[in-house]
Amino acid sequence: MFASDHRAQPAMKARNFRYIRPLSLDHAYRILSDNEGDAVPLAGGQSLLATLNMRLSAPKLLVDISELKELAGESLAAGCLRLGALTLHRELLGSKLVKKHVPLLARAASHIGHVAIRNRGTLGGSLAYADPAAELPACAVALGAKIELGSRKGARSVQAEDFFKGLFETDLRPGELILSVNFPVMQNRNAMGFAELARRHGDFALVGLAAVATMRNERIAQARIVYFGCVDRARLAQSVSAAVEGLTTPVPNAAAFESAIRSDLAPDETPGLRADTKLHVAAVLTRRVLNSLSGSAAA
Repeated sequence: MFASDHRAQPAMKARNFRYIRPLSLDHAYRILSDNEGDAVPLAGGQSLLATLNMRLSAPKLLVDISELKELAGESLAAGCLRLGALTLHRELLGSKLVKKHVPLLARAASHIGHVAIRNRGTLGGSLAYADPAAELPACAVALGAKIELGSRKGARSVQAEDFFKGLFETDLRPGELILSVNFPVMQNRNAMGFAELARRHGDFALVGLAAVATMRNERIAQARIVYFGCVDRARLAQSVSAAVEGLTTPVPNAAAFESAIRSDLAPDETPGLRADTKLHVAAVLTRRVLNSLSGSAAA
């Protein structure tokens, strides 16, 4: 609500639902399978509870998975950092393994909501909800992460760039949960960049991007760029990624990739921010991120 609107707003209240906390991951699978279509998993609840109160969703059963140990923890193996689905946003900020091997996650996590949200929100919840303005889905795609999924029918893995299907739409099947996410660790000459514009710190991003690049001295040899806030879902900006390859930093202007941005992005008009303004901001932020890459490359 805008500060100038002093009218009383009607109180919103969620519809009635049942609540259960499963004892194990297998127990959770069984509950979700037996109540297919009526049950919704609850982890941090930072997005789900808001939609319940606004009556944008009305599940008959909430399945609280927030205490399942099988979905927690972090480990490093075979060139990947595995993070459990219940990894909190604040844990991304405090993890030594994240800061060392996938610093892009820590950088992005500092922009997620406010302290209360970061204390409850989870990695898996953010990916499952697939908000196009969220930071972590974009980072997962840029980093080439692999998402591990499980259900009563078994486990499977999906590349992040294949997981996000549309506006708030993912590849999750009925009865499935996100178990963990595997992020390839930062290699020699890898660089990572991140930037976003929001009306206030902690607000949803109007325009943002996450970038991972391979650097050859000051030249961008290869890049994976993903936008958020001005797209319908997290996906690789293929035209921009191709256009910036071969550029030498610092990039003096956006001429080399402006047309590519217009090819990859088709933002909607929103109150107070026109689509062409979003495209201009995307170009400004892209140049800013590109010029930060040489300084963030691993030795």
